[in-house]
Amino acid sequence: MYICALVIPVPEAKREAYRAWAVRGAAIFKAHGCLEITEAWEDFVPDGSVTDFRKAVAAQPGEKIVISWQVWPDKATLDAAEAAMHADGSLEVEGEVPFDAKRLILGCFAPL
Repeated sequence: MYICALVIPVPEAKREAYRAWAVRGAAIFKAHGCLEITEAWEDFVPDGSVTDFRKAVAAQPGEKIVISWQVWPDKATLDAAEAAMHADGSLEVEGEVPFDAKRLILGCFAPL
């Protein structure tokens, strides 16, 4: 198992646009071998005194935090999928991305 995780600041007014964007992405990732994808919209994200999710992504007023994680069989499968998705153009964005992608956090993790 291999996990790809993201923390994303999404304007609250673009929640449904984000949902549609995420559904489209999930179909692409699953077609390329992703086992499971979870998208979670902020419910309780407290402000920290030193750091927190909002500070980490420089969230602006009116933005909510989304966490997303993908479960892949292994790193090799994710690497091959990313190469294939770039080669076949399936990661090309159609229309507006419903968040500022420069501020998202991405990290991939192997199980302990």
